[in-house]
Amino acid sequence: MTDDLLLALDQGTTSTRTIAFDAALAPRATAQEELPQHFPAPGWVEHEPEDIWRGALATLRGALDRAGGEARRVAGIGITNQRETTLLWDRATGRCLHRAIVWQDRRTAGHCARLREDGVEALLTERTGLLADPYFSATKLAWLLAEVPGVREAAERGDLAFGTVDTFLLWRLTGGRVHATDATNAARTMLFDIHRGSWDEELLRLFRIPAAVLPEVRDCAAEFGATDAALLGVPVPVRGMAGDQQAATIGQACFAPGMVKSTYGTGCFALLNTGATPVASRSRLLTTIAYQLEGKRTYALEGAIFAAGAAVQWLRDGLGIISNAAEAGMLAAQADPTQAVVLVPAFTGLGAPHWDAEARAAIFGLTRGSGRAELCRAALESVAFQTHDLLEAMRADWPAGAETVLRVDGGMVASDWTMQFLADLLGAPVDRPTLKETTALGAAWLAGLQAGLCAPPGAAGSTHWRLDRRFQPTMGRDEAAHRYALWQDAVRRTLTH
Repeated sequence: MTDDLLLALDQGTTSTRTIAFDAALAPRATAQEELPQHFPAPGWVEHEPEDIWRGALATLRGALDRAGGEARRVAGIGITNQRETTLLWDRATGRCLHRAIVWQDRRTAGHCARLREDGVEALLTERTGLLADPYFSATKLAWLLAEVPGVREAAERGDLAFGTVDTFLLWRLTGGRVHATDATNAARTMLFDIHRGSWDEELLRLFRIPAAVLPEVRDCAAEFGATDAALLGVPVPVRGMAGDQQAATIGQACFAPGMVKSTYGTGCFALLNTGATPVASRSRLLTTIAYQLEGKRTYALEGAIFAAGAAVQWLRDGLGIISNAAEAGMLAAQADPTQAVVLVPAFTGLGAPHWDAEARAAIFGLTRGSGRAELCRAALESVAFQTHDLLEAMRADWPAGAETVLRVDGGMVASDWTMQFLADLLGAPVDRPTLKETTALGAAWLAGLQAGLCAPPGAAGSTHWRLDRRFQPTMGRDEAAHRYALWQDAVRRTLTH
């Protein structure tokens, strides 16, 4: 049997899935499990680490079984993951000392405010490309070291290992033999110098984090070790790793400077490829690593929105006004066009370009005639409005100019209504690919590249992206500008600073 399968393990905020791809990057089978979230206090978001691990192993086995394959046919596993989510575990037992603190968690907002007050944010941005925000891993790890009894002492003895979800899964998959991450995940910790490509000793001292807990940093396509034979029957090499938004950038084949993609999952993340040169943002966007191959880093500007699909989940689970996500688009299409209901979905603060951790969600423009349809429309429109914010900031930061076509992916892009409104508001085409799960596709491509099955960027046969539908704008520009002005006014009323 030849090595002709690639397994993409996509561990997200609300679910874990594995997609089995063939050597031509065509999906053959999928397995998925929901991942519960825990909210122990306002603004706190956690996962049970064992839930993450069980879901990962179950979906790896499930996808392989449904593909009708054997583990010895797998050329490589690619891991992609929710970024910034922070775990700390015992090296001897592999058991975590606390629940995973999720990227959405805001418990360290006070710590970040003190960093800004102390004038430290400029140093953080210079070294890491990030801002002093609870979103990133450093203050989460600092919280664990300070608040969980006995943890700091154990960490300083070298008994503990820190990692984002990719590192934790790699540790478990390899039976504790490999403690490593890739450059894209390292770049999201607020501890990694994205220019030198190494952990920053000054930042480690600033956050009081022992270097002994940190993983080794490797390329996105690399040999990350092999799985324990007991897990899948035989050892299977892990050959790719990237944070979910970087993996989606790869899956969207955004390899040329100026190309931009936007992923719509729980949150929304837009990345603009800026090539070999990191671009310092004047618009409070993030400068980050898009991918690192053969030791060469490619950079990106990134805008992060905390609530995209989360707004639809709130309609379903919080208000109970829809039974499934698809219903939101159908109701939005029925909304009264004369009502100007605007939802600012700052459930866990506002991300780029506002970065207001204390802002909270608000609804404006309600009348007695407002109902389910108007709320659904407002929730879906909020995703487009926030995307507009990001792209305007990117245009200001990138002198070469971003491409006028936006490539989109993620669960929300299945809604034709939402994608059409996005194109209307932006006044630009929106391209939806045939395979909407481009995050998994990017992870599979990385593993396939390392295995020698996939061609590198720019080589003949390297294009793995296919267009499903292009949404062209049809709304008048005056109307689009009016709608966007209503959004801007609502955001101003929501901001706390």
